[in-house]
Amino acid sequence: MKLFFIRHGQTDWNLQGKIQGSYDSELNNTGIKQAIELSEVLLKLNYKFSRIYTSPQKRALKTAKILSEYSNIEYIPIDDLKEINMGEWEGLSWKEVEENYPTEYKKWLLNRQYTRTPNGESYDDMLKRVLIAINQIIDENSDNVVVISHSAIIMGLQCYVTNTPFNDMLKFKTKNATITEIDSSLFTLQF
Repeated sequence: MKLFFIRHGQTDWNLQGKIQGSYDSELNNTGIKQAIELSEVLLKLNYKFSRIYTSPQKRALKTAKILSEYSNIEYIPIDDLKEINMGEWEGLSWKEVEENYPTEYKKWLLNRQYTRTPNGESYDDMLKRVLIAINQIIDENSDNVVVISHSAIIMGLQCYVTNTPFNDMLKFKTKNATITEIDSSLFTLQF
């Protein structure tokens, strides 16, 4: 079984370089077009999937709704697929974080897997809840599925399944409305 992880379409905050995290932003017009184009490509290339799972955040939910309309496959929101909570850093650019939170930022850069942002989550916190959701999805399905989610989640999962240090996660950075295919056999609940 394969999981097709899809990052939601573009938002205004993506365009402005702002950290979104748990902030519930909407797709912008480009993001809606990206979701439509992605849906058309999935159907044209004959991707086979039986369900669509999605983060309940508006940007992912709208992407899922568009894909659902094109594929005639229902979408199911799962709370644990929400983006990492970046706490006080949400709404800021990375440069602003570095300027306004120099000590916390340096500590986070040294060990982002286990260091929480101020009033936020660590990547390890996020990964634990997301892996529970992913394993539930795998247990409930034998056919391929789509999981519409967020950049940090997709990067974190790729670090997990490839045993890549989280400080190297940017090599897995995805653009909006792109597909990352991961085989279900790579997921376990071991931490």
